[in-house]
Amino acid sequence: MTSTQLSLIAPLDTPLPPPPANEPLTESQWVTLMAIADTVVPTIVVSSTPSTKSLSLQASDYTTAVEAIKKRVPAGTDDELPQAYLWENASSIPGFKELLRRTIGDYVREDAKKGIRVILSALDTRAGCLLITGSTTSFHLQPVNTRHQILQNWAKSYLSPLRQSAKAFEQLVASIWTKTSPTIGPILGFPRAPVHGKPGKGFDYEFLQFPPGSGPEIVETDVVIVGSGCGGGVCAKNLAEAGHRVIVVDKAYHWGPEHLPMTERDSGIHLFANGGIESADDSSIGIISGQAWGGGGTVNWSASLQTQGYVRKEWADQGMPFFTSSAFQDSLDRVCHRMGVSTKYVEHNINNSTLSEGARKLGYSHKMVPQNTGGSKHYCGYCTLGCGAAEKQGPVMSFLPDADKAGAQFIEGFEAEKVLFETMGGKMTATAVKGRWVSRDSSGGVNGNDKTCREVIVKAKRVIVSSGTLQSPLLLQRSGLTNPHIGKNLHLHPVVLLSALYPDQPPINPWEGAILTTVVDEFQNLDGHGHGAKLECMTMLPSWVLPFQSWESALGWKLLCSKLPYMTSHLALVRDRESGRVYPDPVDGKCRVAYTPSAFDKRHAMEGLLALARIAYVQGAKEIFTTTVGFPPFIRSDDAALNDNGDGINDPVFQSWLADVRKAGLNPPETGWGSAHQMGTCRMAATPKAGVVDPKGKVWGTERLYVADASVFPSASGVNPMITNMAISDWISRELARDLSRGADVEERARL
Repeated sequence: MTSTQLSLIAPLDTPLPPPPANEPLTESQWVTLMAIADTVVPTIVVSSTPSTKSLSLQASDYTTAVEAIKKRVPAGTDDELPQAYLWENASSIPGFKELLRRTIGDYVREDAKKGIRVILSALDTRAGCLLITGSTTSFHLQPVNTRHQILQNWAKSYLSPLRQSAKAFEQLVASIWTKTSPTIGPILGFPRAPVHGKPGKGFDYEFLQFPPGSGPEIVETDVVIVGSGCGGGVCAKNLAEAGHRVIVVDKAYHWGPEHLPMTERDSGIHLFANGGIESADDSSIGIISGQAWGGGGTVNWSASLQTQGYVRKEWADQGMPFFTSSAFQDSLDRVCHRMGVSTKYVEHNINNSTLSEGARKLGYSHKMVPQNTGGSKHYCGYCTLGCGAAEKQGPVMSFLPDADKAGAQFIEGFEAEKVLFETMGGKMTATAVKGRWVSRDSSGGVNGNDKTCREVIVKAKRVIVSSGTLQSPLLLQRSGLTNPHIGKNLHLHPVVLLSALYPDQPPINPWEGAILTTVVDEFQNLDGHGHGAKLECMTMLPSWVLPFQSWESALGWKLLCSKLPYMTSHLALVRDRESGRVYPDPVDGKCRVAYTPSAFDKRHAMEGLLALARIAYVQGAKEIFTTTVGFPPFIRSDDAALNDNGDGINDPVFQSWLADVRKAGLNPPETGWGSAHQMGTCRMAATPKAGVVDPKGKVWGTERLYVADASVFPSASGVNPMITNMAISDWISRELARDLSRGADVEERARL
């Protein structure tokens, strides 16, 4: 351990809520699943005897691997650590199976669980094994080397279900291993807390509490806001400062800076929806969405880009001229000013400077990304896990404290079940939100059993739904609304990843420094109508970047992971033209996503990916690789490096590799796709035939019900959506405040 690591102050632990009560798998299914896990991440030893416990290597291969790892580990590391790293298998890790059980039990949808059970059971029968593996011996009884070959064969199978199963098992195991492994952190030199910065002071929230009881607890207010994220936070501030009583409710619990950044294991459960593993029905794309106090603003990467002119014009041309008005610009500027958005204090880390400098060399248009860091430098790198420095000015540090100071009240642990309506003047009128409230335990955590559960009804003159693109439409549907547009028009900004290695220099430790400070916008308008790809940086936390890499072999995987200190990873982010939808799972009502990257959007992603490869090449990358299973990386030969003839990216070998990338395509499941932006499922439109809410955010066909979050975007924003979300919510809530004030004036005159 380095002296720098010793000087860090570790955040407080944040115990997890109780695991699922029901066992998701049978005992024999667990045996098979752990055998799969120990094949993806096996014990690697020197042996000539096949074993069900370890992957056997020739002595020369093992020695080469150990020496390669030793060259990369931090100075002063225990000499035995590389061997311990190779010896470690999934089942040897304390907490691995526990997190796997929690993931399958709590976060894998029911139809996917059934599929997992079918495969695991088949692998323990003679007929099933013969069909799937070519042998009648149960999978877990096969030597690891044989099981290893089976997984590799599945990945290349002409049968799509086998390819999908291989990808799903490998990515699931890789994700949980990187979150629980005791050796990977020391191997990488990756510290528990960020090297740069120091713990900060957060805002002291007070949350409404309710006593035990059998009937519903009823509270009254002027406005109830369901959701504390970027939309809800802005609405709370504006309405409270306008003199109206406001209550903000959220399913999540607040964790102050003393708990942040959380561990990679705990953050997925405390700060992200569905454990951070949401995926589309066809598994074509993984979806990450925040579910924290402060919403996505608590876990995003500080990128504060305003809505671009061509997107504003597109929306204005759909009958909503507000988007090209000075009023909307005022809203954009107002929310940026409150958070101290600026590029003045930006310092690029290696990941970002590689992107910007490579773009400069190639003549690509690029710029700095403004940061919402309060007009000060923020060089953390861990904000995906929550900002322990309290420097990122998301809703938790800005709009919600402002709302509190103006008299707003808050309820954490409140899961909204439905909006309640009454018929007034022949119209469906929102009057309250009903939900289930769960208190913290007596120790102030959420892991104890001594919690109070109550049904709570918040009566209000106005209801604002700000639950996010995935949840707001489901809440409207649970409340009885039948507008056919609810849940449709889902846009995701799908992304593909390209990584590169720079081993011939000191480690760059890419997890250090601000996450996203550069954007390349050269390819943002490939179709002439505002659709294309932006090139941005990926967060370089191990459990975020490594599971996206293609698993080709167990040894190759461990060796690749050990190279993370020398790696950069960048995204081609697509402003998607095509869309999908969200809908409730028919079994448990949880969010389901129907979305597949379209051929149109794949073409734009490909152009972005190839541009990222060119940037990596001109920056001197030794290896460049995509996330497509089985596709070979580009490896720069030593001769090419020594005898550069001035061709640059025109190097024939490199050009041939680019042509092969284009030919291979970006087809899931072979290529991993992801998304951290969700928009559009409660689309704003000029008429009820075209969308869910009107240009002031009011839900068509209702009274006193509004939506204010990214779900109201008419289409994809094309930039990280936080500022657009906040600006639209600023507009909606200010208009609503004026309406409430006018209503109060009318009531007062009538009373007099």
